[in-house]
Amino acid sequence: MSIDKVIDKPDSDAAAPVMDRRKGIGRTVDKLVNERQSVFVTFCELAGVSTIDLESAERHTVRPEKLNAFLELLMDYLGTWHFELYQRIIDGHERRRLVLDAAQKYYPTIAETTEFLVEFNDKYDGYQGDDDDVEALEGDLSKVGKALSLRSDLEDKVLAALQA
Repeated sequence: MSIDKVIDKPDSDAAAPVMDRRKGIGRTVDKLVNERQSVFVTFCELAGVSTIDLESAERHTVRPEKLNAFLELLMDYLGTWHFELYQRIIDGHERRRLVLDAAQKYYPTIAETTEFLVEFNDKYDGYQGDDDDVEALEGDLSKVGKALSLRSDLEDKVLAALQA
């Protein structure tokens, strides 16, 4: 079969499953990126990062409903990454060497951030805003920000391989 016949017939049976898989992974990547953006926006609001007025920043308190909303978004985001994207790689549905190499290289650190963020979720599930909790939360939010930043950088490397 000549190359012209392959190009002229993009709906061939062999091409359809590949295109369907690529569309599916594209939707998953879009979902992950959107969830990550929501997590970052909510995190910034929670941590008071968006506050320009320094006086207001010093009085910043975390309302329990805001923290709970953040925790829900965070768990959805972590689940999307693990169950919809990385599980695809584990199950052998991804064959591209570039993607497999990126996953092998970066996933151990991504998994460490997942573990930390799940522990953070467990620690603050049921947060009521008590004085002791508020002080601990301030330090933990700083660590969460660092973990999310590191994770985002590594995910971007895996996503770049997926989109290459």
